[in-house]
Amino acid sequence: MSRESVPGHDISCHLVCFDETGNERGHDSADVIRDARAGVTDVFFFVHGWNGDVPAARHQYGRWVATMAGCRAEREVAHRLPGGFQPLLVGLHWPSRAWGDEDVRTEEFIRASAARLGGGAARTAAVRTIVQAALRHPCRMSPAVEEAYVYLEGSVPDLPGEEGLPFDPQQLYRACLEDPALGGILSPLRILTFWKMKRRARVVGDSGAARIAREVAQAAPAARIHLVGHGFGAITATAMATVVPAATLTLVQGAMSLWSFAERLPGEPGSGYFRGVLGRVPGPIVVTTSAHDHAIGRFYPLAARSGRRLDLDEYPKYGAIGAHGVQGTYAHGHRIGALGELTRGQVHNVDCSPVIRRGDGIAGAHNDICHAELARLLWRAVLSR
Repeated sequence: MSRESVPGHDISCHLVCFDETGNERGHDSADVIRDARAGVTDVFFFVHGWNGDVPAARHQYGRWVATMAGCRAEREVAHRLPGGFQPLLVGLHWPSRAWGDEDVRTEEFIRASAARLGGGAARTAAVRTIVQAALRHPCRMSPAVEEAYVYLEGSVPDLPGEEGLPFDPQQLYRACLEDPALGGILSPLRILTFWKMKRRARVVGDSGAARIAREVAQAAPAARIHLVGHGFGAITATAMATVVPAATLTLVQGAMSLWSFAERLPGEPGSGYFRGVLGRVPGPIVVTTSAHDHAIGRFYPLAARSGRRLDLDEYPKYGAIGAHGVQGTYAHGHRIGALGELTRGQVHNVDCSPVIRRGDGIAGAHNDICHAELARLLWRAVLSR
C-alpha cells in the first residue's frame, strides 16, 4: 500500500515514486487509481523540489498536509460545497538529490557527485581534480580545475539548457566570490547538477507524473485536480498542467524561469516554454515569492548564466518565479498579509516574504514553506468558484 497516515490527523497521503526517466518505481499508482474511483471530489498532487530523497519527500508531504489540515475553517467551508469535499492526496517523488552533504568523507563525496553527473572513470577523475583543488586552494581556480569543468560540461548530456549561455567556470567562480554562500570554487559543479535536475523535473512531469494524473482524471472524471509544486517541482507540476485538466496550479518558490508563461521572450523570438498552460487552468494559478529565498534569488540566476545583479526595478533575463513572480504576461500582484481576490483563470504573484523568511546558507528560506498562511493561500485557490 502506498497510503501513509499523517501524524496527528485522520488523513492519509499516497506516495508514488518515479525514476529519473519518469518511469514508476513499483506499482503504487494502482492504489491511487482505486481510491480515485471511490467518489473523491478533489485530488491534490504535491511535487517536491531539488535535493529530496524519499524520506525527505515523505517528511515534507506529511508537514504540508498536516498544515493544510490544521486550517479548520477552510476545511469546514470545503465540506459545505455542493457535492461535499472528499479529497485524495498524492505525493510524487522524483530522484532529485543532485548534491550530497559536504560533511561526508571526501572520496565518497567525489564518487557521489560524479555519479550524479553520469558516472564513469573520466568524470570521476574530473570531479576529483575539482574537489581536491578546493581543499588545497579554495580561493583560486587553477587551469587544471577550469579544464576539468570544461570537460564535465561537454560530457554531461542535456547541458547547459534551454536558457543557458556558454559555460564559463571562471566567470561563475568570480561571481561567487561576491557571495561566499554560493559555494566558491565548487559552485560550477553545483551548476552542472542544477541543469541536470532542472531537465529531469520536466521529464518526470511530461511522462510518469502526467500519466498518473491522466489515469486519475479518467477514474474520477468529476473530480477537481489541484497541482502543487515546490522549487524544481514547480516545473513538474506545470508540465503536468499541459496535459491534464488541472483545476488549480500552485507554484511555491518555483525554480523555473520568470518568463515561462511570457507572450514574448525578452530579446528572443518565441514565447515562454509553458505559455500554453494559460487558458488550460480554469482556477487561479498562484505563484509565491520571497526576498529571503537565496536558492531562488541568488543561486538560480547564477546557474541560469546571468552572473550579474540588476536594479530592483528591472526584471532580469535569467531569474526564477520564486524571486520575481511570473512576468511577460498579465498577472495580479498581492502580499500575503493583504491578499485580494483570486481571479479564476489568471496568474497571481503573491509576495510571501513576511512568512517565507527563515533559513541560511545557499538555500536561505527556500524550504521555509510549512506555514498556516501558505496553507490558507492554497485553500483560497481550491475554494475559488
